Amino acid sequence: MKLSDRAEEILEAMWIAIAEEGADFAEPERIGIDIGDHSYKELTGLALIEIKEGHIYFRHEGREEGRKTIRRHRLAERLIMDVLMIRGEEGDEKACEFEHLLKEGVDTKICTMLNHPSTCPHGKLIPPGDCCHEARKSGDLGVLPLTEFKPKEEVEIVFIQTDDDKKMQKLMAMGVMPGNRMVLLQTFPSYIFRIGFSEFAIDSNMAREIFVRRLQ
Repeated sequence: MKLSDRAEEILEAMWIAIAEEGADFAEPERIGIDIGDHSYKELTGLALIEIKEGHIYFRHEGREEGRKTIRRHRLAERLIMDVLMIRGEEGDEKACEFEHLLKEGVDTKICTMLNHPSTCPHGKLIPPGDCCHEARKSGDLGVLPLTEFKPKEEVEIVFIQTDDDKKMQKLMAMGVMPGNRMVLLQTFPSYIFRIGFSEFAIDSNMAREIFVRRLQ
């Protein structure tokens, strides 16, 4: 369902006020909704919300849309703050901008890449998606640090989690970049892996910052 950014923000505020705080309805002034504005008409026109005696209620479809919207927002926070290492006020702003791009299918890929996180960086619950349930049922490890894998395993690099520019440049010079494949050869006393026809050695601290997924 395609909604305006403002309409999605209203659904997020309603989800927090109703689903997370246990209220039956939300107050218009609290969630920043003006009965006369376009976003209200958009949401009521799609039968996602309704107003009774000055209070705003979720309709069934609206509650589900609110759940999906808050899920995308908190996955965006994880991506921006954990992977791109943009934190603080700037991180919050970027997450608010990016969440609107995580439509159906994209949010699933981001969730899988992040190994199906259960909470946002602020400790708030991320509503699970179908991909989370399927991963838990299958026991799929998902995306984990290189340190979680064993020798002879072939993996695909998903992302590097470091804010150290020199370390990033060193890894990139080895070919440690998202999408490339590597074979882990040794884990002690150092981590040795092969990318293409070249072999490299790094310490455990650096290996812990390389996130990969097992190739089937």
